[in-house]
Amino acid sequence: MLEPYFSPTGVEAGCDEAGRGCLAGPVFAAAVVLPKDFSHPLLNDSKQLTERQREALRPVIEAEAIAYQVAAVEAAEIDRINILNASFLAMTRAVEGLKSAPDLLLIDGNRFRSSLEIPYRCIVRGDGIYASIAAASVLAKTYRDDYMRAIDREFPVYGWQQNKGYPTLAHRRAIAEHGLSPHHRLTFNSGGDQLTLF
Repeated sequence: MLEPYFSPTGVEAGCDEAGRGCLAGPVFAAAVVLPKDFSHPLLNDSKQLTERQREALRPVIEAEAIAYQVAAVEAAEIDRINILNASFLAMTRAVEGLKSAPDLLLIDGNRFRSSLEIPYRCIVRGDGIYASIAAASVLAKTYRDDYMRAIDREFPVYGWQQNKGYPTLAHRRAIAEHGLSPHHRLTFNSGGDQLTLF
């Protein structure tokens, strides 16, 4: 069972990202403020859920959240500032899009940098600990998957409908055969396999 909150007082926003280890497409992030008494039997780290479970949870989260926002950083910007900074920027944009600023951010991971003047706590594997982070992980993942399915229609040779931009063998072979699309991250496709850094 996930923890409903970090502190019983104040407004908390859980933050998480999706798509950090991909070869193509944006990195997405979500910020979610849940009611303190929110619970759902399916809610968990999005990586532990099936696609069907994530899709079932998304409208529940959107309907019951006090506030939520999803933001993205495109591949070209990832190449300019690197994927770690792009993940921080996507989370920052998501928080900035909330209708009012929360009192505390719960960040999935072990570090965070931002221009936001909001206190935060970094929580390793937080998407499996706190409900608001898990909810953010579900929204970030489902919004990103929708985006990758949409651009798959323009570039079907890469199989994004199935791999969502992750570095599967079929995806790498398609890059070798067809070259890079405008949606590919150049810094992840030039030379060595940089994915091991993240």
